[in-house]
Amino acid sequence: MIRKAALLAAVLMVLPFAAQAQAPHATADDTARILAGMQPSSGSPLEPFTRETSWQSHAKYFDKAWAQLDERQLSKIRTWSAKNVPNRKPVLFYMFSGPDFLYADAFFSGASTYVLSGLEPVGQVPDLTALTPKALGQELRGLQGSLNSVLSFSFFITKKMKTELRDGRLTGTLPILYTFLARSGKTISSTTLVSLNPDGTVTPLDGAIAKGASPGAKIEFSTPGGPTQTLYYFNTDLSDGGIKTSGFLTFCKGLGQGDSFVKSASYLMHSDNFSLVRGFLVENTSTLVQDDSGIPLRFLDEKDWRLQSFGRYLNPLGIFPRTYQPKMKDLFAKGRAQPLDFGIGYRWRPNESNLLLAVRESMAKAEIKP
Repeated sequence: MIRKAALLAAVLMVLPFAAQAQAPHATADDTARILAGMQPSSGSPLEPFTRETSWQSHAKYFDKAWAQLDERQLSKIRTWSAKNVPNRKPVLFYMFSGPDFLYADAFFSGASTYVLSGLEPVGQVPDLTALTPKALGQELRGLQGSLNSVLSFSFFITKKMKTELRDGRLTGTLPILYTFLARSGKTISSTTLVSLNPDGTVTPLDGAIAKGASPGAKIEFSTPGGPTQTLYYFNTDLSDGGIKTSGFLTFCKGLGQGDSFVKSASYLMHSDNFSLVRGFLVENTSTLVQDDSGIPLRFLDEKDWRLQSFGRYLNPLGIFPRTYQPKMKDLFAKGRAQPLDFGIGYRWRPNESNLLLAVRESMAKAEIKP
């Protein structure tokens, strides 16, 4: 009897762990939908979360926030982009982006490959099955806080983000990327943590990141009825000192000529300390869309680029001294600047925002051929 009782006790101790091990796997897409406040697929192991008041409040918050954002900005950006950027390359480079897939998709929807990069940590692939409803509620509130600035002003506050993305159970950029993908109407098919090696190759991450490599994530997704698309995010230092020892630019060059988008980039490429990434974009971009925090106008020779200005060019914010560009003022003052009906960048009010559309002359000539 004693042996039977001991055996029964041992079995009872193991059962919870066995049940957990055999629990249905939540797909990346269902995880993204829960984080975005959207219903997961029927029968998903995450479906019970949708009956919790904390998740329902989260869903209402995001439904309202996204409806306002789409009306105020995203729908207008899509209209602007369709009119002004008709011919696009399959690759989009978005340097200094952090996890901002939202605006990459709004300006350049349909790219086959998106390359995003920044100092924000990648984190782990989100696993919501490991969370209690209470813990998930706490994480969802943290996610709302992390997204507050980009939903309100169109940009992340980098210093704040670097701290926020290391707190809680859901860390890094992946929860935010998941949220943006789901709310942009994408279906995620797979997510892989990767290592960007010094020779520019990308391999699945197996254990700790090797010396000289950069951590990253590869997400494959699609729009309903569309082909598979790929999003890369790399946590990498884009300064000259950092980029010399990484394989980031080698990886990017391997993708061929692409389009580029720069927004709210802290005017870093105005500095000689970011000359390599600036040079790469100038040499490897076909169509560039940026605000004034991107590549200074003096590096975009009008012999090589067709330049078109939108909105108003005002003095940069006081926290970015010595970044005012007289050449930019002249370009906007010539009467060629077209109106901009949405806000973007640090001067996020519509009547204060600016955009520069730079199309390489070879591309521009191809566009006007009969």
